[in-house]
Amino acid sequence: ISHQRTDWISIHGRICHLLIPVLGPQPCRHSEKDRKHGKEQLLRRQESLIAVTLSTAQGFVWAGKPLEAIPTALQALHFSSQVFGSGSMQLVPIFLLLAEASTGTGCLRQAAKYLSQAQWIVLQTPDCSAALQSKLHHGLGLFSIAEGNLDQALYHLANDVYLATAEFGLNSVEVSGGYFHMANIFFHQNKMDTANSLYTEV
Repeated sequence: ISHQRTDWISIHGRICHLLIPVLGPQPCRHSEKDRKHGKEQLLRRQESLIAVTLSTAQGFVWAGKPLEAIPTALQALHFSSQVFGSGSMQLVPIFLLLAEASTGTGCLRQAAKYLSQAQWIVLQTPDCSAALQSKLHHGLGLFSIAEGNLDQALYHLANDVYLATAEFGLNSVEVSGGYFHMANIFFHQNKMDTANSLYTEV
């Protein structure tokens, strides 16, 4: 019952009206033009569901409510898999979000599975953008921090900074997240000069 309540509060209460035309029976269309229009309409509705669920899940994570983010992100994953396919690049940000939310709830084993799925898709895509690779390393870095593996975290966060710099430029705001988490690690290691230098960079 508590899982159902969380699911309803987090997302189903917001998307129920959108689910009916997507999951309900589709009208019988006789002409090719009508069938094409019906498919396009269904795709637009599915994309709308993906956008709503993904932005809502991200909002829950930013608000420090990882438990509410999980069922919401799972809905985004479900519809994205239907629209784009199970090995699509569009699934990577959702897997990373699920990993972050799972880490926030203390489910590190589940978070590791989501990160592995994201990493597998990236490795299978030779033309994967530096921006998406940066997000992957950022997620792996945060997970390593949660595990207490700070050396591994610094490795991933350094890659995050490098790839974000390659994609967005040296002084872009996208680079600041990696620097910030690296600075926190050095701060806790009492390496204050390095930490302060990175905080200044942020």
